[in-house]
Amino acid sequence: MENISTLTQILRDSDCHFKVHDLGRRIELIPNDEFESIELGRQAYPYPIQRQAQFAITYWNEQKQPWIWFLKFDLDERGLLNSADIGNFIKFVLEAMGSRLQKELNEEVQEQLASNPYTFKPKEDKLAVFNSQVSAELYLSPSQYYAHALTYFKGDIGWNNWQTVGLQGITDICARLKESNNELMVKKSLSQLPTQPLYALLGALEHCDISDSLATRLYDLALDQLNHPEGDLFLLSALARALSGNKGNKLTSLVTAILSESKYCHQEVLIAIAGRCWEPLQQSTLAEQFLVRLAQTNNQGLFNQLFADLVMQPKLRMVILPMLHQAPSQELAQALIALQNSTKGQS
Repeated sequence: MENISTLTQILRDSDCHFKVHDLGRRIELIPNDEFESIELGRQAYPYPIQRQAQFAITYWNEQKQPWIWFLKFDLDERGLLNSADIGNFIKFVLEAMGSRLQKELNEEVQEQLASNPYTFKPKEDKLAVFNSQVSAELYLSPSQYYAHALTYFKGDIGWNNWQTVGLQGITDICARLKESNNELMVKKSLSQLPTQPLYALLGALEHCDISDSLATRLYDLALDQLNHPEGDLFLLSALARALSGNKGNKLTSLVTAILSESKYCHQEVLIAIAGRCWEPLQQSTLAEQFLVRLAQTNNQGLFNQLFADLVMQPKLRMVILPMLHQAPSQELAQALIALQNSTKGQS
């Protein structure tokens, strides 16, 4: 039998169609050719979190329903996967399912596959979003909760009657923003929703592609919080996260506005920027500002954690690393010295 060294190879040899989604940060599609390059060690994993790659592989063929592997692998200091770890997981797959994935994924096979260090179960809210997105991408029917969620978000049963609306129904709507009038319905609902369904909606939107029109609405709501004397910084954080799926300039404008004033830079907001809204930090001035605000929290543990996480991002690495040698402020210089000292202490 031909030596199988990558997951891409075993899926192709099994005549499977497949998709790969990052699950560590936003739920984001990784093109198959890019994933193969990552597996072969030719490029760094694009969305590392806590020095891990966390992703889902959904695969199917004409005869089978989609099956999913939720996988996590440690990354080296360059952000590369360890080929030995991939090889070890492939051994589990071959033992459980055969070289062409010919066995059905019954409970026994699933249990056999689950008993290895490379599989994990996503948090329930992220799993709901993922299931909705995969169903929409594969043109499958939405969940049983979709119709009732639509009725609620149209305002037909009263905004305070949200208790019977399932999270899966909300994530189905967000995964299908381009269907019917779903996006317009969501935009109109944002100013009406009570706290609980609003946060559920924003949590789902942070994993979706956001149009410029919807981004403008989210941006305006975030500015309302910035301009209010008693603005809700937790709501601001959720709005910023929801805006992270827009490719326009609204996210950069919001991050710039947040970092311009120390009063907006609550730890929760800074964590949101590092975890979801980090793309604007490719601008060195914003990256410097972010690290200065982070240093001003006087939480060295948080500084160390977020700095280490951001410097692993391939798009940010060469923006942030030079600051170790030329910090733009005394506060940042002191935080970086403490970071380096703690790193030395661990080595």
